[in-house]
Amino acid sequence: MDPALLENIASARSLPSLPPGERLTEFASLADLLDQRALEQPDQECLVYLEDDGTRTTWTYAEFIADARRVAHWLQVQGIRGGDRIATISHNHAETVIQYFGAWLVGAVVVPINVGEDDERIGYILADAEVRLAFVRTPYLERIEALSARSEEHLPDLKTLVICGGSAREHPEFAEILATEEPAEDFAPGLDTEALIVYTSGTTGHPKGVVLAQYNLLVDAGNIAEWHGIGRGDRMMCVLPIHHVNGTIVTLLTPLLAGGTAVLNRKFHTGQFFDRLASENIGVVSVVPTLLAFLLEAGGSKPALPGFRHIICGAGPLTVDLALQFTDTFGLRIVHGYGLSETTCYSCFLPIDLPDDEQRAWLGDHGFPSIGCAIPANEMAIFGDDHQPLPEGERGEIVIRGHNVMAGYYRNDEANAQAFASGWFHSGDEGFWRSDAEGNSYFFITGRLKELIIRGGVNVSPLEIDEILMNLPGVKAGISVGFENNMYGEEIGAYVVMEEGAAPDAEAVLSACRGELPHHKCPKVVVFGTEVPVTSTGKYQRGKLKSLFVEWRDRQFRKP
Repeated sequence: MDPALLENIASARSLPSLPPGERLTEFASLADLLDQRALEQPDQECLVYLEDDGTRTTWTYAEFIADARRVAHWLQVQGIRGGDRIATISHNHAETVIQYFGAWLVGAVVVPINVGEDDERIGYILADAEVRLAFVRTPYLERIEALSARSEEHLPDLKTLVICGGSAREHPEFAEILATEEPAEDFAPGLDTEALIVYTSGTTGHPKGVVLAQYNLLVDAGNIAEWHGIGRGDRMMCVLPIHHVNGTIVTLLTPLLAGGTAVLNRKFHTGQFFDRLASENIGVVSVVPTLLAFLLEAGGSKPALPGFRHIICGAGPLTVDLALQFTDTFGLRIVHGYGLSETTCYSCFLPIDLPDDEQRAWLGDHGFPSIGCAIPANEMAIFGDDHQPLPEGERGEIVIRGHNVMAGYYRNDEANAQAFASGWFHSGDEGFWRSDAEGNSYFFITGRLKELIIRGGVNVSPLEIDEILMNLPGVKAGISVGFENNMYGEEIGAYVVMEEGAAPDAEAVLSACRGELPHHKCPKVVVFGTEVPVTSTGKYQRGKLKSLFVEWRDRQFRKP
């Protein structure tokens, strides 16, 4: 790697206020964290797993750590060593959490797979990360076996599939590992040992692998625990997918690091949400804006929640209307925040102790809900095109540097050179900042300089959709547009220019997209026009088309 790039990455992963090498965690590794929990609170409830039907399974710290060590021992027997990549191909499940920690104990790198992605993208990720072993839940085994068979020449490293939640003669069974393995005891990973490669969608080409070290995970989770007052015995609930850093870092690792309890749901259900907050005595839960919209749409009343403190909300565009309407309807505080996979998870939050009127003002008085103030692990600024800080109120790019910034994109020097220009991590998001009476900087996000559409907290690349639109019969030009939507933060529309003599047919466009894309990536409405606005260099100006989709701002589009 180019020395100048290495210097920029090192700068973006440091804090000028700290001496070089000083760490912001008391733990020497994730293994050290587990060792301390095993010693200090072996009998406390560590993990609760709730199936959709209400089936409840629990682990004490002693039980959870023993299972993680069994997985670690089995991985060692299979020849998995520090730096080797293993994949988890699963919906939310407690066994996946155990697999994460088992891998981290031996210094292996977890590559979480989003089963909602198409086979081509999953195959690319498995190949790019050089995954050696994959834990696969039963519903996805046939699909992964077929993918492996079709792509054998592209997946030479993937030698072992472990079946989870069932049996298959030709594959090891995870249940057998937990039942028969002896827990391993001695581990040697350190803070700089890689822990995760999370693949995130880009606006062009293939997804990029975000490399996060064990220190990234520990320092970000530690800051989240400190900011939100999470301590020993506190209970946090996870309703978000744990293949994403939000689910993994905020509501799994954070309570474990703090000595609390993580309550993991198979998935979010509107009708179960408040009841489970009450029955599990949850203090804090993390959501994306879409889930707030679902709860509002469902209506009804919530039960008494005497132990509940607040909702963490981020990972997608939150509108002022949605934030204030939810607060007024349910009387629950929203602690809005912001971060990216590239910064481990969260980089800033609204303070949790603001008076109600100040809280409401930061959510509603500036055109956009504030994403809050920088957490201690990182600094934030707004840069102009010259890579210099902009004054209060001026819009520019949100940049971040600190101890939660990734090690870099996996095997992608070109992307790293762009992301780490000037010694800060460049988010690609546009924003501004304002100060309060005490001089604290409150940040706001106004949109994206890059063109990713974030629908319900899930990144969608517009070019993937564009390619389908441009190849439809009779279409002269077609591009996807992310427009503001109170249900999903952003929803996806198609702007189409037909060839001369071709008849506009919105249903034909939508139907063609449904045949090629999963529901969350499909356009939901089509607007026809006469020309696509472009820059002087020929780049699409999608932002100029957003106003054409205003009438669908409050519409929820259900899967056909």
